Amino acid sequence: VFRMRGIFDLLSPSGRALFHLGMTGGFAWAAGQWWTLCTATFLHGSFLHILFNMLIMRMFMPGVVDLFGVPRAFIIYMAAGAGGFLISNVITNAPTIGASGAIFGLLGALISYGRRTGESHVTSQLWIYAILLFVMSFMMSTGVNNWAHAGGFVSGWAAASMMPTGNR
Repeated sequence: VFRMRGIFDLLSPSGRALFHLGMTGGFAWAAGQWWTLCTATFLHGSFLHILFNMLIMRMFMPGVVDLFGVPRAFIIYMAAGAGGFLISNVITNAPTIGASGAIFGLLGALISYGRRTGESHVTSQLWIYAILLFVMSFMMSTGVNNWAHAGGFVSGWAAASMMPTGNR
């Protein structure tokens, strides 16, 4: 079932549909549904939500794939998404969905790579993106899970720090 209250709710699934598809939050933990830490990354609240996430992911995912390879990039993405939701669930228990925590994790992975390889000019630019995205997310009026963003960033950084680089 879709709900439509305005242009920003275009193709928005209902809360009930999101619950059945794998939204995460305190209610999911109470029900023992730990897997929602992974499934919620693939759910979005509207057409614009998925569009914005895809546009930003298009900026960072190719670099992570180039530096770490496809399998490791997928692991970084999933670890960042799950880590972001884990932090969010522990701190807020709020129901949540979306890929932005995982996307922040991709950014954290790129910064981790830049620090490990000494490419400070790249790392400086990425820190500007990170700060800008964090500031923008705090300026949004509702529906933004900044704990998932921060947790995703740290989880992506940590996952990338433990991985070798290269496509092998």
